[in-house]
Amino acid sequence: MAVTPSAWSPSSWRSWDAYQQPPWPDEKRRAAVVGRLAEMPPLVFAGEARQLLASLASVAEGRAFVLQAGDCAESFHDTSARAIREKLRILLQMAVVLTYGSALPVVKVGRIAGQFAKPRSSPIERVGDEDITSFFGHMVNSEVPAAEARLPDPDRMLQGYDQSARTLNLLRAFAKGGFANITRVHEWNQEFVASSAEGRRYERLATEIDRALGFMAACGIDLAAEQRLYQVDVWTSHEGLLLDYEEGLTRRDSLTGEWYDCSAHMIWIGERTRQAAGAHVEFFSGVKNPVGCKLGPTATPGEVEELCERLNPQRVPGRLTLIARLGAGRVHDVLPALLCAARTAEHPVVWVCDPMHANTVKTDSGVKTRRFDVIMAEVEAFFATCHAEGVWPGGVHLEFTGEDVTECLGGAEEVLEEQLHARYMTLCDPRLNARQSLDLAFRVAELMRQPAGQDSAAAS
Repeated sequence: MAVTPSAWSPSSWRSWDAYQQPPWPDEKRRAAVVGRLAEMPPLVFAGEARQLLASLASVAEGRAFVLQAGDCAESFHDTSARAIREKLRILLQMAVVLTYGSALPVVKVGRIAGQFAKPRSSPIERVGDEDITSFFGHMVNSEVPAAEARLPDPDRMLQGYDQSARTLNLLRAFAKGGFANITRVHEWNQEFVASSAEGRRYERLATEIDRALGFMAACGIDLAAEQRLYQVDVWTSHEGLLLDYEEGLTRRDSLTGEWYDCSAHMIWIGERTRQAAGAHVEFFSGVKNPVGCKLGPTATPGEVEELCERLNPQRVPGRLTLIARLGAGRVHDVLPALLCAARTAEHPVVWVCDPMHANTVKTDSGVKTRRFDVIMAEVEAFFATCHAEGVWPGGVHLEFTGEDVTECLGGAEEVLEEQLHARYMTLCDPRLNARQSLDLAFRVAELMRQPAGQDSAAAS
C-alpha cells in the first residue's frame, strides 16, 4: 500500500488510523493530561538516545549484541528499590555471561521505566456474566476484574510518568554508583540462584573474571582508572503503545532541532500496531530515537521493505531494530524472506529475536505459560537462519524477572506444570525467572561462539 507523505509533528499521528488506543471517557481530561505531560521535564535526553544509536550501529555492523529484557508489564504496585535492583542484577549477570562467552560488547536495554501499557487481542473480557473492558496495563486501567476499575483513566498516564521517573533515578544510581562494578561480579548472584546448576556455573565464570582482572593488575594496568569496569550504560525502552503519552513527552532537541521522544531511550511498535499507513508508524517516523518494530508470523517481505522506508529512509545504522517474534515452528519458513528483503534493499537493520510472544500456551488447567525448551528452539532457529542468510543475529528480546517465580515451564532447574501456581505473579504474560534467564544466557553465548557456517545446515 502506498503511503502518503505528511508534514510531521508530534500530533500528526492523529490524522491516521490509530489502533489499540484506550476509549478515554473524558476527552477534555485526556487533552489536559497530554498538556501536563508536555510541561514535565524529559525522562531521558536526546544525547543519551544518540549514544544508544551509536551502540546499536555497532550491532548492525556485527560488532556487538543486544540484550533487551524486563517485565512483560511493569506494575504500579512494585517499583521498590529492591525490585529495580533485582531486575538490574539479572540483566548484569546475563550481560557478563554473553560478553565473556562471545568477546563482544553487549548493549543492555531494559523493558523498564515505561512498560506500563499492553495491547490486547480483545478489548472486552468476560467476567462471570458481565463483559468489562480488558486490562490494558496500569497506565490505562486496573487489573481488578470489575467494570469500574477497568474504566480507562488518563490520569494514570501522569502516574506512569512519576513511576518511570523514580525508576530511572534508581536505575541510574545503581548503574553508575558502584552496584555494576565488575569487581563485584560475585555479588550479583542471588542466593536462590547461586545454589542452582546455573548459579554454580556463573560462579566459575565470575572466578575466571577475577583471575583475569588480577592478571591485568599484575601487568601494571591501572584498573582503577578504567571507568568502564565500574559503571555501565543501561538504556530504557518500552512499547510506544499510548500515543497520547508519547506525544506529551516528545521534545525538540536544542542542539539539533530534531524531535525526540523523551519517554525512553528506545521505543518500539508492537505486532498489532505496525501498519505502515497507521498512526504508530507515522509517529515513530518523526522521532529520532532508535526505534524497534515487532514482526509476527504474518509479516511479509513487502511489509518489511515498507516499514524500513517509513522508519529509516536515510538508512542510518542503529536507527531501526526489527524484532522477530515468529514462533519456534515458523522461523525457518518465514524469516529468510524477511532477512532477504531488508538486505536486498540495503537497510542496515538490527535483527533481534523475541522468542517469548509467539510461544505462549495454556495448560489443561487454563494457566498461561511458556516452555523453556520451545523458547530456546526459537532462539536457535533464529541464529541458524541468520547465519544461513549471511545476516548478523543481533540480539534477544526477553520477558524476565529477577524474582523466583514459577511462570515458565522447564529450564535446567525444571519448573513443572503442577508448580506453576506456587509463585505465579505476572500481571500479564509469563516471564522467565532468574535461573531460567541465566540458563538461557549461557546457551546464547554458546550460539554466539559458533562459526556461522556451523548453523547453515540446520536452517536449510
